[in-house]
Amino acid sequence: MPTVPKHGTSNKKMTKIAIFDLDGTLLNTIDDLGAATNYSLKALGFTERKRGEYNQMVGRGIYNLFRAALPKASANEENVQKMADLFIPYYNEHMCDLTTPYEGIPQMLQTITKAGIQVAVASNKYQAGAEKIIGHFFGGICFKRVLGQRNDLPVKPDPAIVNAIIGDSPDIRLEDVVYVGDSNVDMQTGINAKVRTIGVLWGFRSKEELESYHPWRLAENPKQLESFILE
Repeated sequence: MPTVPKHGTSNKKMTKIAIFDLDGTLLNTIDDLGAATNYSLKALGFTERKRGEYNQMVGRGIYNLFRAALPKASANEENVQKMADLFIPYYNEHMCDLTTPYEGIPQMLQTITKAGIQVAVASNKYQAGAEKIIGHFFGGICFKRVLGQRNDLPVKPDPAIVNAIIGDSPDIRLEDVVYVGDSNVDMQTGINAKVRTIGVLWGFRSKEELESYHPWRLAENPKQLESFILE
C-alpha cells in the first residue's frame, strides 16, 4: 500500500489533484447499468426493477448492486455470482448504448488539465469496465490513474482507492487533493481519506444526502465545479 502524504502545515488549499467518482459524477450511466442488471435478473427468472430504483442501488460496486436488486430472500452469494456471470459480458457490450457524459463535463476536464491540475478516477465500477468507459468517452484526457473495483483494494467508502492514487505523488499534501462525487459513499470516502470533498448535484442522489456529510463545496453544474477546483 502506498504511503499517504501527511497534512502539511500551511492553511492554503490549492488543488493539485482532482479525483473523480465515475457513475453519476462524470457519466450518466444509470440506464445502461439498469438495463444490464434487468437483463441478468430476467435471465435468472426474477422480476426486473424499475429504472428509478437503481439510483439508490448503484455506487457500492456491482456485487452490492446485485444484492440490492435481487429479491431479499434470493440475495445469496450463489445468485450474486450468477448475476455477475450474466451482467459483466452483457454490460461490456452495452455500457455505451445509453450512457453519456453530463453536459459540460468534457469541457471542465479539458480546462482544469490545461491549468495543470492532475485528474484521476476512483470508482466502485469494476476495473475493466472503468478503464473501457473512460477510454471511450474521455480518450483525449490524460488521467493520472483510473482505479475501479479490484481484488487488491476494498471498495469505497474505504479510502484505500484514494490513498493509492495520492500515494503515487509523495510531494502532494492531503490539502492539495479534492475528491468529487455524487453520493453519500463518495462523501464518506473523502472524509475517510481526509481530503476535501465536492458533492455534485446532477448525479444519482439528493442534495440533502450530500449536505448531511458537510462537503467542502456543493457544485450545481460542471462550470461551478471547475471554478471550485481552480479556486
